[in-house]
Amino acid sequence: MQEKNYRQLGGVLKNVLDTIQKAHAIGLWVEIVTLVVPGFNDSTEELWDTARFLAGVSRDIPWHVTAFHKDYKMTEPDNTPARTLLRAAEIGREAGLNYVYAGNIPGRVEEYESTHCPKCSRALIKRMGYVILEYHISAQGTCSHCGASIAGLWHTDPKKVHLNGLGMPLPMF
Repeated sequence: MQEKNYRQLGGVLKNVLDTIQKAHAIGLWVEIVTLVVPGFNDSTEELWDTARFLAGVSRDIPWHVTAFHKDYKMTEPDNTPARTLLRAAEIGREAGLNYVYAGNIPGRVEEYESTHCPKCSRALIKRMGYVILEYHISAQGTCSHCGASIAGLWHTDPKKVHLNGLGMPLPMF
């Protein structure tokens, strides 16, 4: 959420923010992924700015905060610690976002791997990394516990959401 960081990477922050707003306004399904890089964009202030911006567009936009892993040509800085992703996810929830996920360090980010109902907080899609362990969303796209509407694109027949032995759902269409 800092223009200087986007410029350093060859982008323009305003263009990214405008695109998010316009895509949501015309009815496209929008999810945002923030690669949290230590010392680059992991400050509490910057994470709050991102979360507030997204909540201002729609509280139902899923925000995925993911860990940087030093690899290949980018071997600095150190990997993003799980505690940093947990802090970012908590900021997202505090900002009012209904669907916040911390990713790419399976088993180390607690409840932030799963989809929870924004009304009753029950786990609706339990995950471990990219593996789906449980699925509790109705054919109408509602929480199977309290009936609250769950933002997203859901299978029209949850009984057909087979987890094919690997925890991977079969195609929706």
